[in-house]
Amino acid sequence: MRWDLLFDDLESQLDQEQRDEERALAIEEERLRLGRLTLRDRLSAIASADGDDRHDPTASVRVELQGGRILALRPLAFGRDWMSAELREPGRGGAQCIVPLGAIAALLPTRAQLDPSLEPLPESSARLAERIGLPFVLRDLCRRRTHVQLTTVDGVSHGTIDRVARDHIDLALHDADAPRREREVQGYRVVPLARVLLVAFR
Repeated sequence: MRWDLLFDDLESQLDQEQRDEERALAIEEERLRLGRLTLRDRLSAIASADGDDRHDPTASVRVELQGGRILALRPLAFGRDWMSAELREPGRGGAQCIVPLGAIAALLPTRAQLDPSLEPLPESSARLAERIGLPFVLRDLCRRRTHVQLTTVDGVSHGTIDRVARDHIDLALHDADAPRREREVQGYRVVPLARVLLVAFR
């Protein structure tokens, strides 16, 4: 009888040690996963969690750009180093924007968004958009001759992107309500991409 109790006790101890070891391993794996999270991952997780609220006008995530400007955005797509979003600001209904991820000074999630932002994302099938860099997206705006409001660390300019090089863009400056015609152009700005905070357009 004593031997039975001894073996039961040993078995119970082994089971407990194995559970403790599995728990410690799971905690360490979670710590490693969190250590690999990027800001892009957190934004993408919030966007996925808010997926059911896409038509809710209040569904948005707040970000602070370098320099302190705070924007309410509804993320639409993510590239390698940028995200596209709908601006959720008064008077800016329907406006879209491109935000370089390097221009984000802080993500300002609500309490309800904080935990979902830490959730693991489903394994993506390496979508093409996720590998596209900022210059490629800006070239598309250039090709379409889209009027943009360009916000940089130095201020805001209105105009049309004339060309996109590897690390800078040429912006033809003109009034927001004027088309890009030579007679309407008031000047030109050659802007390093590293200084771009936001490209807004309709």
